[in-house]
Amino acid sequence: MKTQFIFIILIGCLFLTACTSKQFPTLDSYQVLEQSKVLQRIAFGSCASEKNPQPILFQVAAQNPDVFIYLGDNIYGDTENMEVLRRKYAKLGRKGEFQMLQQTCPILAIWDDHDYGANDAGKYYPKKADSKQVFLEFWGEAQASSRWQHEGIYHAHLVGTGDQIVQIILLDTRTFRSDLQRIQDKEKYKHDYQPHENPDSTILGITQWKWLEEQLRQPAQLRIIATSIQFGHEYNGYESWTNVPLEQQKMIDLIQSTQANGVVFISGDVHWAELSKREIPNAYPLYDATASGINKSWGSTEPNQYRVGEVVRDHNFGMIEIDWEAKPVQVQFRLFDEKGERLIHGVSLEELQF
Repeated sequence: MKTQFIFIILIGCLFLTACTSKQFPTLDSYQVLEQSKVLQRIAFGSCASEKNPQPILFQVAAQNPDVFIYLGDNIYGDTENMEVLRRKYAKLGRKGEFQMLQQTCPILAIWDDHDYGANDAGKYYPKKADSKQVFLEFWGEAQASSRWQHEGIYHAHLVGTGDQIVQIILLDTRTFRSDLQRIQDKEKYKHDYQPHENPDSTILGITQWKWLEEQLRQPAQLRIIATSIQFGHEYNGYESWTNVPLEQQKMIDLIQSTQANGVVFISGDVHWAELSKREIPNAYPLYDATASGINKSWGSTEPNQYRVGEVVRDHNFGMIEIDWEAKPVQVQFRLFDEKGERLIHGVSLEELQF
């Protein structure tokens, strides 16, 4: 295993030396995710400073995924100056490891706070429309995409044919999100935020919630909901769906009311990786595979009663692997760090149905 990854890094370094010095990716820099393709390996990750190397992307490429999903904090922009934001995206675009990933598979992306423009920012960030323009340009969004037509960056893809359709739902947890409740009761809560029950507070906003309901009514065998902040974990005081419990419950209620089978979540943000599993009454378990970060880490991790297996603290990425030939169809959640695979958890697709 060690020899394999040394070889991967050597190949990556050779590619880094040979790559071009292009400033900003163009539309034809990205591979197109073909609607008819049968997806078997969906890779994902988050939290990548453009200032530092990202060698784990070479390992992603070595896994030969069918698609890679960036889950936010894809750069650390933190600015209201769009030229600064463009320069930081361009720095990512010039990285040889990023260009190698571009050549390996199609790339999809959502944003979190730092590439949106400000730490922990929501709907009151004043440059969100300008930031969206830069985001869509960098990630090569086709001009025909509906993403250009509506506020925010939410989007969805139905990929595959027959009984092998995967739906990828890309949420926007920033453009419409209400301010969170800063911690007040320090004896009961911790870190930055505490849950609050304000019925007017939202993460997705009215329009995106309506759109999501329409998406969950589309036919698909497996649905991957990409959310920049964690959904399925235990409250820990950082940004997540647990800070707006009515919105978290609204998601669960929507899955139940639409009878949408095969829903799993992927998330980022926290600078560690873990798999969470929540048992839902009158429904199937909801999994949340968190992969964070590509070149970021955190000094400690938080308790999580819903965690399956061990937490991964080193630089990491995640993978959902589907075995369509198995009877019943098998889905594996996999987490990798720079030393190789650290977690694997399998579930049959039948277990993710009403």
